[in-house]
Amino acid sequence: MVILMDVKEAIQKRRAYRSLAPFEISEALIKELAISAQLAPSCFNNQPWKFVFVYDKDMLIKIREALSSGNVWAHAASLIIVAFGKKEDDCDIKGREYYLFDIGMACAFIQLRATELDLVAHPIAGFSEEKVKEILGIPEEMKVITLINVGKKSDTISEVLSEKQVELEEERPERKSHAEFVYRNRYA
Repeated sequence: MVILMDVKEAIQKRRAYRSLAPFEISEALIKELAISAQLAPSCFNNQPWKFVFVYDKDMLIKIREALSSGNVWAHAASLIIVAFGKKEDDCDIKGREYYLFDIGMACAFIQLRATELDLVAHPIAGFSEEKVKEILGIPEEMKVITLINVGKKSDTISEVLSEKQVELEEERPERKSHAEFVYRNRYA
């Protein structure tokens, strides 16, 4: 399962496509993605992340019930990775809850490895956290951060996409200019 591309290429190639084609989930794939998350940096190496890899057909049907209507496209995902954790498992320095940042980095590592494996790994915020927890048995004290929908990029545009979503499939959304978010030596 070794497909090599450099980090810059993976960053440039990564896209949040919504038109997904099915593919076979293997234990080797889950291991590859888990290793990528495992190697992500974290505050004092606390590694606060937890993931449920949902790929069983019946469980996918159940977890889809937790998705918002704007994410109906995610029903085509062959794998949904639920990322969660709790602040007590990581640094909390002067009110900065690092677990959110650290889990985000682990998710980014998963996305880049998935991209390298020629997969789409599209994280979403549109879901019911309570339903996800109930369906998967995730304890109440945990915070579900995102669901990462994984599939192959489809050659055809999904029929369930809105007009705006179709536009985003066809062309990479415009990114902010550096002038809008890069500052030198001070914020001003």
